[in-house]
Amino acid sequence: MAQLKSNFAILNKFEAFYTGGNVQISNDGVYMFCGCGNKVQVLELQTGKLHLSIGQEEDEEITRFSLTPDNQYLITATQHLLLRQWNWREKILIRTWKAIHVAPVVSMAFDSTSTLLATGSADSTIKIWDIDKQYCTHNLKGHHGIISVVAFHHAVSQELRLFSAGEDYKVRVWNLQNSQCIALVEAHYSLVTSLLFSEDGSTVFSSGRDGIVAVWEASSLTVKKTIPVFENVESLVLLPEGCDFPDLNVSQDAVHFITAGSKGVLRVWNSKSSRCVYGQDGTVAVAEPEKKAGDQEQNITQSFYSKSLNAIIVVTFDHNISLFDVHTLSLNKQFSGYNDEILDSQFCGKSDSHVAVATNSPKLKVFRLDTWDCMILSGHTDIIMSISVFNNGRHFVTGSKDNTIRLWQFSEESNSISCMAVGQGHTHAVLSVSFSKVKSSFVVSGSQDCTLKLWDVSHDTGPDSTGVLHARYTEKAHDKDINSVAVSPNDRFVATGSQDKTAKLWTAKGLSLVGVMRGHKRGIWCVQFSSVDQCLATSSGDGTIKIWALTDFSCVKTFEGHDCSVLRVSFLSRGMQLLSSGSDGLIKLWTIKTNECVKTLDHHEDKIWALAVNKTEGHFLSAGADSSIAVWEDVSQKELDESLKKREEFILQEQELSNLIQQKKYLKALSLAITLEQPFRVLTIIKEVLTETDGRDKLETTLGKLRQDQIDAVLRFAALWNTNSKNCHEAQFVLSTVLRTYPSVELRKFPNIRSTLEAFIPYTERHLQRMGHLLQQSMFLEFTWQCMKSVSGGSVNTYETHGESSELKQEWTIDKNGSIVNEDTTTIEPEGELAGSLSSQVVGKRKEKSQLTTPGKNDSKNLSYDKEESPRKKQKLKDQVSTKQIKDSDKSVKFSKKQNKQRKSKKTKLGRG
Repeated sequence: MAQLKSNFAILNKFEAFYTGGNVQISNDGVYMFCGCGNKVQVLELQTGKLHLSIGQEEDEEITRFSLTPDNQYLITATQHLLLRQWNWREKILIRTWKAIHVAPVVSMAFDSTSTLLATGSADSTIKIWDIDKQYCTHNLKGHHGIISVVAFHHAVSQELRLFSAGEDYKVRVWNLQNSQCIALVEAHYSLVTSLLFSEDGSTVFSSGRDGIVAVWEASSLTVKKTIPVFENVESLVLLPEGCDFPDLNVSQDAVHFITAGSKGVLRVWNSKSSRCVYGQDGTVAVAEPEKKAGDQEQNITQSFYSKSLNAIIVVTFDHNISLFDVHTLSLNKQFSGYNDEILDSQFCGKSDSHVAVATNSPKLKVFRLDTWDCMILSGHTDIIMSISVFNNGRHFVTGSKDNTIRLWQFSEESNSISCMAVGQGHTHAVLSVSFSKVKSSFVVSGSQDCTLKLWDVSHDTGPDSTGVLHARYTEKAHDKDINSVAVSPNDRFVATGSQDKTAKLWTAKGLSLVGVMRGHKRGIWCVQFSSVDQCLATSSGDGTIKIWALTDFSCVKTFEGHDCSVLRVSFLSRGMQLLSSGSDGLIKLWTIKTNECVKTLDHHEDKIWALAVNKTEGHFLSAGADSSIAVWEDVSQKELDESLKKREEFILQEQELSNLIQQKKYLKALSLAITLEQPFRVLTIIKEVLTETDGRDKLETTLGKLRQDQIDAVLRFAALWNTNSKNCHEAQFVLSTVLRTYPSVELRKFPNIRSTLEAFIPYTERHLQRMGHLLQQSMFLEFTWQCMKSVSGGSVNTYETHGESSELKQEWTIDKNGSIVNEDTTTIEPEGELAGSLSSQVVGKRKEKSQLTTPGKNDSKNLSYDKEESPRKKQKLKDQVSTKQIKDSDKSVKFSKKQNKQRKSKKTKLGRG
């Protein structure tokens, strides 16, 4: 029985790293810098993984960037006319300054010393900056329109010059000593796109969109030769001098250069004979005819030579970056910088080592998962909509908007993919295709023309020829677009899902209708057979997933959880779980038995059109409209093992902590309890320490031996204890000990000291007020008690104090000043208003006592409160007092009733009147 999965984590991902602009390679050939919106993405060439992103989080696009020749700094120019200097290895922004230009910077160049930076702007000006001293050294004016190219050149006389070209089709040469233009060369009749210098600096090469390459004499600054290349040249590359290139027909007696432009191929030219000596067989990049915009279409936008890689880097208009061997011009590696919207994706290869991706393009892209090296396949003439891979991973079929399907064969040994056959017959776009499961004998396709076709697959086609697929059966299956088709695991049935809200089951032999499944409220986006049970899963635009029994075509399960359309669904864990993706960018994992959503995975930012599970069901990939591909790994068992391991460690630490407390090793126990983040256990340890004879000293010593992070944790715990009055004494003791032990300078270094003290203050104030009130009440009670005893007639009373000896007795009296005096003549004086009120009360009681004891007519009735009076008289006095109180209370009740009756009678009289 397969184990149910509970969670997935991203193992590998591919995101857009190049959306336009320039591309640079570091001098060591390890990293590639690519412009991507408001960031510069740094890519590792070996692994194809993103190393880091450089840029502010602000919403400002980077118009140009340049890496210093010593690889130390990266300068970026933003659309807000700011220049930023970065230490890119540590991702530290060193400084930001205004570019002074009034339009965005579109061209940049460093001199060989990495000190001077030239920036050319759309405002027709050029500015030169000293990066070390941080100021602008030159402001050069003279061009008209955008500055397209700037380049530094050390002349033969060792004076530093700047070459620049603008939208006025002229090349200007500037003497940087006096900021004067010393030459104006009109060699081109269109925009100049490239300026290069020979290794000895004696020759200058310029190219433009007028289809020519001009060769200059650097000393005289005059054009000595014009070479027509018959294409709009976007970039020029000089081949290294002194090297042999036998495969390129290069001779040693002349300088050779490579042109790249609108033809989409690299061509090698001899500058001496002005002839093309070599041209690539296949095109690197060619735009589709319907997408061309006249002669201004540029298929290759940039190319340059990397000495460390010994390769020529070519950047195409569709954001592909290719690395060609400089000796043979053969393709070494290729990256796809931007995939646009991904419509479908499937694992391919023997061990699912590659991924076939259908983007918003007529070209099929196949990525290698470990390096993200990309193979780009041409064949379809319109956007590819669907991909299906056979079980062996070597054959797959694609359906396109050009109304055709294509069968492809993948050879991992030669790392090549070839088109085996083409199937034509649909009248509208092919929206879905599916390969047979047991044998690669047929392919099923569903189209926008509402028809279902079953195609015979033949493997007799040679590798160099393209065969033709023939449709064995054709059936009008639905009333609207067929969005999804699927073949059963035994190749006997075919399921279709349509925009007409129905799913249908067909026999593979003859395409006869078996049953119709109705229940969805909107169009069905995906159908999928279970590999174990006789059931079918469907996902719909109504946000639900349904499982249908194929025996009676009834709905047995409905899963609700997505808030929008469910675009893809797939079975997992041998048919016991489901995986679904929605148009909100969420992926959900379901358990079929309980109808429960186990996990929701959030990575994508837009619709997820592709969801594919590999053969072992341990990985799946997702891709969508956000141009990102994510490969997910099953981490259920790993998380379970980690939780069990943590549980075991926790139990062992708990036992160790109990042992340490039992052995009274408080320092270790305290450290372990802090590590376990157990505030209550720390409090228990502190209380146990304080119960000992010299507990306070021991606790201070223990706290003094803790590390800074441990003291910070104890303070956090103490702030929590301080919220309860039962534990406030321990919390206050810890706080006072820390404040006395550590100086204020060290306390500031504690990471949480501010929030901890802020948590202490309100409750500490509350505890202080409570203790103050308690002290006042206890003093008032003591004074009241003593006053009552003095009024009772006893000038001397006995008061037992509870302490170490229960037999200790103290005599208390009240002197004439109203103070309480004990037998040892110790005086306790009340303070403030309380003392005045108490003394006045004492004086008043003394007067009452004197009146009571004055001889008169009723001496026989006078009450005596001597200590030796009999208990019977005292009881009689108490009874008299209580009887009098009861009578007085009865009188007051009768009087209040009488008053109420009088009020009612008055109201009634007034009402009658």
